[in-house]
Amino acid sequence: MKFFIDTADVAEIKKLVPTGLIDGVTTNPSLIAQSGRKIADVIKEICDIVEGPVSAEVVSTDFETMLKEGKYLAGLAENVTVKVPLTVDGLKVCKILSDEGTMVNVTLCFSAAQALLAAKAGAAFISPFVGRLDDIGQDGMELIADMVELYSNYTYGTEILVASVRGPNHVVAAAKLGADVATLPPKVLWQMYQHPLTDKGLDAFLKDWAKTGQSIL
Repeated sequence: MKFFIDTADVAEIKKLVPTGLIDGVTTNPSLIAQSGRKIADVIKEICDIVEGPVSAEVVSTDFETMLKEGKYLAGLAENVTVKVPLTVDGLKVCKILSDEGTMVNVTLCFSAAQALLAAKAGAAFISPFVGRLDDIGQDGMELIADMVELYSNYTYGTEILVASVRGPNHVVAAAKLGADVATLPPKVLWQMYQHPLTDKGLDAFLKDWAKTGQSIL
């Protein structure tokens, strides 16, 4: 499974890149707003730091303006993935940009039917929001299971990018189902390292080692 980081916080991305675990970044209008910076400046800087796909989202809803925004964003860097909403006009833009060789991330997916349309439109990534489904009493992982099964029947190149991840359990469940990517808030990736037994075991090892009076170097 690939790990993308869901943030526009450049400082946080710089902390995570040296782990060697980051395959890409996703942003959205809310995250850009939180950064307090111009979208072009943020996206360019992130693309200089991260080699993998960096999702930059359009903010218009009509076809013509969305297409113009998508082409502008794609021109900011070679690894920009244009993010469009799963609407009629969004998928029309997806088809055009994909045919031109631009990676497209279709976002706000909440059903397998929508996922099928995005794949047919040539999306490089489809972003189902599992946490938001859980919030309304549905099981977000059921959608992931349906999408994995659906895509396995065909030769679509669309990767399932699990979004709206709320914790490590979402990541593990999605990986078990065979999702291609999970985009994680930084705090979730840091949480994945943590287990009290790891801390307890390390503490015991170090105390025993100290008793030997040895030094490896």
